[in-house]
Amino acid sequence: MNWRAKHLLGIEHLGPDEITTLLDLADQYVSLNRQQVKHRDTLAGLTQINMFFENSTRTQASFELAGKRLGADVMNMGMQASSIKKGETLIDTAMTLNAMHPDLLVVRHPHSGAVNLLADKVNCAVLNAGDGRHEHPTQALLDALTIRRAKGRLHRLSIAICGDIAHSRVARSNILLLGKMENRIRLIGPPTLMPSQVSDFGVEVFEDMREGLADVDVVMMLRLQRERMDGGFIPSEREYYHRYGLDADKLSHAKPDAIIMHPGPMNRGVEIDGTLADDINRSVIQEQVEMGVAVRMAAMELLVKARQSKPQDVMV
Repeated sequence: MNWRAKHLLGIEHLGPDEITTLLDLADQYVSLNRQQVKHRDTLAGLTQINMFFENSTRTQASFELAGKRLGADVMNMGMQASSIKKGETLIDTAMTLNAMHPDLLVVRHPHSGAVNLLADKVNCAVLNAGDGRHEHPTQALLDALTIRRAKGRLHRLSIAICGDIAHSRVARSNILLLGKMENRIRLIGPPTLMPSQVSDFGVEVFEDMREGLADVDVVMMLRLQRERMDGGFIPSEREYYHRYGLDADKLSHAKPDAIIMHPGPMNRGVEIDGTLADDINRSVIQEQVEMGVAVRMAAMELLVKARQSKPQDVMV
């Protein structure tokens, strides 16, 4: 088994062989999830705790469904109203969790690095469901699976990531993963929404949408992360859509068979034209949601098997 990680905290330390191993297993779970009977007992008798310090209905539901389909006992801890609000530290929370003896811990947190801190202190596998502006590894993995199934491969493609790059953990994880698979990556957006260190990413950067989309295979749109903005990053939503929202004219510069992606939730008429989002021939946005359950099932199975088979911790 080409999988060594005991935690899934990010993409940075995963090798191409590990990424391929997870995607191959996820492909099997796509087939299972399309059957009438969708359950296996891979995680039977194991406990999965979902801790979401940020609201995310889509991601939490996907992780919950993934765990239940593998037979795990799944518990959602309401962190918005928890003892964290009363002053409990993450270390205190880790100690409490250890007393419950979970096997899998899924964490989403508004601060970068918080998930890594918990992983250092708990006695179980930890999956990062998004931490601050740092990473969102399972989103990048489900995007990779979606691309591979649509294009028949996950290497040597031209992929444009468009919009709010600066505030997006999805963009960071995708840049890392797609770069490992020998793809040509283009970032498109206004200078105000580009990271200050973008020149270190090994990507091409475009301010003009039409120029950046020229002959690309994949168009990945991003949500405006208004909750992480503390200033006037865009003049107005109307102006943003005019320059950076995906419409038919801008898309015409990509390859004729280019696919359209968006991690959701979408702001229609701001980041993407609603007609394109629903285009059954070009949009794979609904497929991304489907792939999310399969990827999270695969990740949890691999983490559990890795912890059962090796004595030492390997953190990724």
